[in-house]
Amino acid sequence: MEKDNHMQISNTTPVLAVPEKNLIPVSGHLKEMMEIPPSRMFLINKLLKVYQERNPGAPVFDASQGDGGASLPGVPLQILERAARLQIEHGTAYDMPFGTDAFRRAVVEQYWKLSPASGYGPANVLGAAGGRDALVKAYQAMLTLGYGQQGDLIMVSRVPWLSYNWGPYGIGANVLWAPGDPAQGWAYSEEAIRESVRFVEAKGRKIAALVITCPDNPTGLTLRPERQAALARVALEAGVAFVLFDWMYHYVTDESPMDLNAFLAYFTLEERKRLIFMDGITKSLGASNIRNCHLIADEAVIRFISARASHTVLPTFYAMAVAMAAYEMGYENASRSIVEPTNASRKVLRDLLERSGMRHIIGKGYYAFINVGEFLRAKGWSDSEPLGQYLAENFGVAIVPGAFFSPFGGDWVRFSYATPVERTEGAFHRLVEGLNSLKA
Repeated sequence: MEKDNHMQISNTTPVLAVPEKNLIPVSGHLKEMMEIPPSRMFLINKLLKVYQERNPGAPVFDASQGDGGASLPGVPLQILERAARLQIEHGTAYDMPFGTDAFRRAVVEQYWKLSPASGYGPANVLGAAGGRDALVKAYQAMLTLGYGQQGDLIMVSRVPWLSYNWGPYGIGANVLWAPGDPAQGWAYSEEAIRESVRFVEAKGRKIAALVITCPDNPTGLTLRPERQAALARVALEAGVAFVLFDWMYHYVTDESPMDLNAFLAYFTLEERKRLIFMDGITKSLGASNIRNCHLIADEAVIRFISARASHTVLPTFYAMAVAMAAYEMGYENASRSIVEPTNASRKVLRDLLERSGMRHIIGKGYYAFINVGEFLRAKGWSDSEPLGQYLAENFGVAIVPGAFFSPFGGDWVRFSYATPVERTEGAFHRLVEGLNSLKA
């Protein structure tokens, strides 16, 4: 509504804040939505207290959550102290919705070391208050800037991270579990992507985004960069509006982390406008409670998110300062206290799993996904949900039932090895002991 027209309206008349043509349509869908359940991921390890009460002094093992700030040393003290000094120097005034210019430059120049040929610079970076905040902002951007339709789909793997089911749903996006073969770790395929597009379009909807998580949570599945790029190109060609790469675990590897300069070379400049990259310090620095990550995307996407963030959630400077201090140190060095013990545990766990004969997926990152179906059936359980409580209370080991992630994970459990080697070995032996007891 024009400003001049406002002056002609009586102060006793209600006034809409936006023009009538821009009003959100009335819909009764909110009362028809499923109730979004609280995440049980934060509660499963609390069941260990029952075992401790029954077995005073006996060790317990937490192989449930991926929290390097709890199971490993977390952020090195020198980084926290450097961040505190940066905060003191910076002051406590508001920053911009995207973060600060210094943070943007640090992400581009010190962390990713992006070349001018990438077409990306500081204006392509947005700071966020952790991965969940970044994802919600990305979902909103992909829905709006994609096909502009609430109720379109976010496509994820057959057995996704739990919050990929409910985070999109809570802001008006539906979620599609893509076809996938458990023998292949439910990896995407070209035909699965095309079939998903056809399936959704037959329902009068579109796919706003494909999410590629690598290394994967919960399965640990890892895809080579060229494979990730190939799947993304197929999705874009099939009509998926955006592809979001969740690389939060990519530094936790005994190989090389992702190279964004090299990865962007797989795409044209036009295709890059439809790509969003998410990364941060939560996993590789053990900074779960620091709440910092960043998005890299086309400038139009960043401007869209920044405008909305100015009315919602702003990133905190201290969290950005922790990241900047780590980047300043050299991230490979800064993340060593998390990455090295996790890599060592992965090597040991891979050997234990191979000798056990249990079907499993173990790539990189924090997790192995282990098939326990034969043990569940011996007990008469339909899926792994009751197994979490049983193992914690009776054997002092916490894992995450695969059934928490989706029905397709019902025969599986997620086992976190982001712990020192001896803790990983102890947790695995307790797991095997508990599973064998189901057959007794």
